[in-house]
Order: sequence, then C-alpha cells, then structure tokens
Amino acid sequence: MGWLRARAPAALAAAAVLWLLAVAAERGADAGELERAFPIVEPDYGHTKLRLSKEGLKAIQRIKTPIAAVSVCIWVWGTPIELDIDGSIVSVLYLDTEGFESVGKSNVYDDRIFALATVLSSVLIYNLPETIREADISRLSFAVEIAEEFYGRFARFYGKLYQNNMFGLQGQDVAFEPAKLLWLIQRDFLQGKSVQQMVDEALQRVPNNNGDKYIDEINQIRDSLAIMGDNSTAFSLPQPHLQRTQLCDLEDQELDPLYLKRRDQLNQTVLSMIKPKIVQGRTLNGTEFVSFLGQILEALNKGEIPSTGSLVEVFNKAILERCLKVYNERMGRAGLPVSVDKLQQFHDLAKDEARRLFNKQHFGKHHAAQSIFKLDEEIKKVFRNFGQANEYQSSKLCEARFSECEDKMEHLQVLKLPSMAKFDAGFLLCNQSFEMDCVGPAKEGYQRRMSKMLARSRALFIKEYNNKLFNWLVVFSLVMVVIGRFVVKFFLLEIAAWMMFAFLETYTRLFWSSESLYYNPVWHIVVSTWENIVYSPILDLDRHAFFLPLNNNTMPI
Repeated sequence: MGWLRARAPAALAAAAVLWLLAVAAERGADAGELERAFPIVEPDYGHTKLRLSKEGLKAIQRIKTPIAAVSVCIWVWGTPIELDIDGSIVSVLYLDTEGFESVGKSNVYDDRIFALATVLSSVLIYNLPETIREADISRLSFAVEIAEEFYGRFARFYGKLYQNNMFGLQGQDVAFEPAKLLWLIQRDFLQGKSVQQMVDEALQRVPNNNGDKYIDEINQIRDSLAIMGDNSTAFSLPQPHLQRTQLCDLEDQELDPLYLKRRDQLNQTVLSMIKPKIVQGRTLNGTEFVSFLGQILEALNKGEIPSTGSLVEVFNKAILERCLKVYNERMGRAGLPVSVDKLQQFHDLAKDEARRLFNKQHFGKHHAAQSIFKLDEEIKKVFRNFGQANEYQSSKLCEARFSECEDKMEHLQVLKLPSMAKFDAGFLLCNQSFEMDCVGPAKEGYQRRMSKMLARSRALFIKEYNNKLFNWLVVFSLVMVVIGRFVVKFFLLEIAAWMMFAFLETYTRLFWSSESLYYNPVWHIVVSTWENIVYSPILDLDRHAFFLPLNNNTMPI
C-alpha cells in the first residue's frame, strides 16, 4: 500500500493543522478525488485556536461505514483502504498534523494539535527522529491524562487490574476507547539495542536527588506510560535516502531497499493495530465522526489551555441532557397529584435511574465529579418544579371536590321530604368521595376545611329538620281536626288531633322553645316513625329518589 512516506522538514510548516490524506468515501467515487489531501481542521488567524474546514468534513460525512483514524505527527500520504475487522467493513482515515515547535507558534497551540490527534485517533503514530527526548515524553502527558481520566474507571469497574487490561474492554463496556500508541523511531542504527529497548529505557525513572519538580513530573509521565505498555508498540524505520531534501520528488525505486522493506512491515503493523473508533459504546460513521470532531474542538478551544476537564465537561453535556430526559420521563409517570411520600418515592427511583445511566455512559473519572454535581443540581430544580406542580394540581383537585361536597350539603338542606337517613347517606358518600379523590400535599388543609363545613352543615340540617318536622306535625294535627269534624265526622279522630295540637303548642311555650322538645324521648319516637314512613316499602314516599352527582356520576341517595 505504501501509505507512509517521509517528507521534507520544510513541509512541516503547513497551513492546515489536520489533513485528511486518504478518504475512504462512497464506493465507486472518483479515484482522483480519493488521492487528494483534504484539510479538516485549520488554525484561526492568530494561530491560537482551531476551527473546522468544511471541504474535508463533507468528504468524511459521505462515509457510511464505521471509521478508524490513524494520526501521524508528521506528513503522510496514501490511498484509501477499507478493512474487514471482525466481520465488519471499517473505513480508515489517515490524518496528518501540523509539525510541532513551528516558528511563531505557542506551546499551547502545539498542545491543542496533539490533544486533538490523541482524542480523535484509533492509532496515534508518534514519529520521532533518531532518539527520544524528555520533551517528547512530556508532550505525551496529555495522552496519559486522557487515558487515566477517560478509560481507567472501566477497568476498575469490571474488577480488572489497571495495568493488565486497561484497554481490553470493547463494545458497550467502553464509553470512550483510547488511541493505541506507536513509537516510530527514524534512525539507521540502534547501537545493538532494539527500538523497544530504546523506548523502555526512555521510560525508566531518572534519579531526582535534588527534588526537581520538572523531573518529578516527567517521572510520573514515565510511570503512566509504562502502565500503558500493553497499548503501545515500538517500531524503527531507517532513512529512505541520503538526499533528504529531495524526498518529495523521489520514486519508490530510488529509495533505500531496506527502507521499503521496513515500510511494508510498518504498514502491516499499523493495520494490525487499527480498530474502529468507539464512543459511547458504539462505532461512528462519517456524520457522527464529524460531530465528534466538533465536540473535541469545542472542548479544546474553551479554555486558555487544553485540559481533560474541558473535554469531560463538553462530552458529558449531551449525557446530562439524556439523564435529565430520563428523569423527567420517569417523574411524568407519577400522575400528579400524588402524596408527598409517593412523589418522593418517584423522585428517588427516577434519580437512581438517571444516575445509573450517567455512571454507565459518562466520560472521565476525576473531572466527572463536576458533571455529576451539575446533574444533581438540575435534578433538584426539576424536582422542585414537580413539587410545585403537585401542590397546584392537588389544590385544584381538592378545591373541586370540596366545592362539590359543599353544593351537595346545600342541596340536602332543602329536601322536600326531609330525612335524616337521606342526609346521613349523602354526608357519608360526600366524605368518602373527598377522602378518595383529594390527594397530594393540599389534602391536609382541605380536610380541616371539610370537617368544619360538614359539621356546620350537619348542625344546620338537624335544626332545620326538627323545625320542619315540628311544623309539619302542627299542620298535620289541624288537618286531622278538619277531617275528623267535616269529612269523616269521627269524633275520636278530632279529639286526638286537638290533643296533638295542644301538646305541641303547650310544650314549646312551657319550655320556652321548640328545641327543648327535640330532646324528649317522645320526639325520638316521632322522628323514628317519620323516617320509617318516608322509607316505607308500602307507602313508598321515597320512590322518587333524590340523585346527587358524585365524581361526575349520578348516584341515588
């Protein structure tokens, strides 16, 4: 395939930061288009921040298969390839970054470029001339921090040792799979050492008897890189030609045969390391890859310097939105209004589910604490809103039931055939419907109002009931006098009627008020007789039942 080819040092002063050198686009695309190099990320005017280039993004968005990116911190060239990895077709993008330590560029700018390549790639080729310097190890600090922040928690979650299988998880077990690191050392001889030995020696701790802070930092990076050893590979590549300034113009047959052989071996090594990029437990197609690239740039450009904290915050933003959506959906099932305890139960269950989703999908292990804090704060706000809505719905429902009961009590006060049994039945049904339907935080207050209203209604009904019954008896006695004298002309009936009339009038005047009569045992007999007559199956005076609307239904009392 011949995809790796050394370039002249002058070529490192590129205008674009990240170039797409081989686009695995739609099958059958124009071959000339596929041989072009597309810029996909460019610097801004001041070379301080990064921005997307539309031309290259359109080429990537046409890719429908999963994508794996290979980034090289030097220029590369090649033709597009599609690999069959575990039975799936994967489109491989070869990406080139602008050279480091360019004239007029800040260290922060170089850090952004390296951070971009670290996060974006499936394989990161760290191309170094001749030897490994401390500055080269220092530059890998961001890659180490990214690895520790994003991937370390998954190994611990599954009970695996960090150093044994830090990057062995696949599919749904991984939220963000790291790039594999290839140390590419370009030199003609290694003085009896293999390139792997050279890398191992460079990663050994150096003595720091004077307590130099910089040496301590480099040693910490060395320790972390040593832990990442299972995820990295070392490879050496001889110089292709003595005339290095003419490399761009030379054909393969003019290059050193040993270089061509080692280049072919490097091709196979890289191909064996390639895996599709895994984000949120799934592979990315062209459109999703571009969206992912945009997220990375947003995070890297957010602060003055690139940091894992800014990456975590940006990547977790969409996850927080999904978790809040799950919380809202679960809380929506509560069916307001509900009791305070029941709403709290729904809240606890919904919050636990949102937290489980976050723990499963979130990025980062240290800086993610800030994201989980934000999630908890947003959940608190949503819960307060549900609490307020619950109070409103509860008050609305309880007020409606209270008003219905109040209307029913007023209706029972004016029955044409006053009956204590009817009132008690209506009173009971009204109270039961209120207790059943009035729920939520407003219930306690409305229960107090309901008790007072029902007590007043009952006292008023009893008073009116007795007064009406007394008046009916007075009228009844006079009617019976008329019937006994003029209709049936039955003297005993007339006498009995006059005696009833005399008793009613004399008793109330003797004891100053009619209320005193209502406590007399004789009156209780009268009331009992009246209730039996009203509900008598023979007389059937109550055949036209009084209907009271309860819960929007019509029920006979």
